[in-house]
Amino acid sequence: MELPELLVIHPAPVFIIHQQQFSQKFKLLKAYESPLSTKHFLQTHAQSTKALICYGKSPITSDILRRLPSLKLVVTASTGFNHIDLPECRRRGIAVANTADVFSEDTADIGVGLLIDVLGKISSGDRFVRTGIWPKNIYYPLGSKLGGKHVGIVDLGNIGLKVATRLEAFGCKISYNSRQKKPVPYNFYPNVCELALTCNNLVICCTLTVETRHLIDKDVLKALGKDGILNNIARGPIVDEKELVKFLVEGEIAGAGLDVFENEPKVPQELIALDNVVLPPHRAAFTEEAFRDAFQLVLANLEAFFSNIPLISPVIDE
Repeated sequence: MELPELLVIHPAPVFIIHQQQFSQKFKLLKAYESPLSTKHFLQTHAQSTKALICYGKSPITSDILRRLPSLKLVVTASTGFNHIDLPECRRRGIAVANTADVFSEDTADIGVGLLIDVLGKISSGDRFVRTGIWPKNIYYPLGSKLGGKHVGIVDLGNIGLKVATRLEAFGCKISYNSRQKKPVPYNFYPNVCELALTCNNLVICCTLTVETRHLIDKDVLKALGKDGILNNIARGPIVDEKELVKFLVEGEIAGAGLDVFENEPKVPQELIALDNVVLPPHRAAFTEEAFRDAFQLVLANLEAFFSNIPLISPVIDE
């Protein structure tokens, strides 16, 4: 039996790791390996391509969709789908599926880990030892414990709620901002600035949209204050990075844990020079377990589509 075709314009990490398994189920159309330009590659397969897999750094624009008139399914190997022109997909009758919450647990773990790291000065202490300063200067500045801190969570969705549950175990007080009030025992603030005014720490968990781009601006950072710490485990552009750099350099906030950046993989040099900032390379959800689960869900969605049954994790219009 002939295998169904699956278009891959740029390979997602989940695809790269599980490429052999994908190749056993599908005829892979790898635009990234073709000597043809992407434009001509898509033109060559325009009439036969019914499904494609993408991820955050492989945007599916209206131009790409226009070049694929037979396309009926876009599956992203990520939870977020801001890299997909969703309105155009809807207009063309193209279904969209994502990886639902398979990355949520690990992302929440890293969110809490970043708070512990920044407060406890773990990464800066590691540099203190590795650079040989310790034998010359036994003094190292005191850190701060996480327990008892007041943490504000920007968007108490799937990941935000998991972060809150973990922080409760540390004895933290939780407040949150979301589009709507949730049935939870935490204080709700409809305005992010109001939330920041009340908290020692702010954890960003919201989706990147037109409305949330630069949601964390100078007003929010000013409200967070000199003792405040900002953690971003969502998407880089949610924070006005230039303002964040300015606030950190001038000591107007106490520190930051940033798994994501506005222009990845470029990171402002000013941030790299700061000891009160922790900078992992957008790897919060990069675990073997999460990638295995993501592969299985992507595969299940593709098999459902080609079997003409409902998708397992469709992206639903809110």
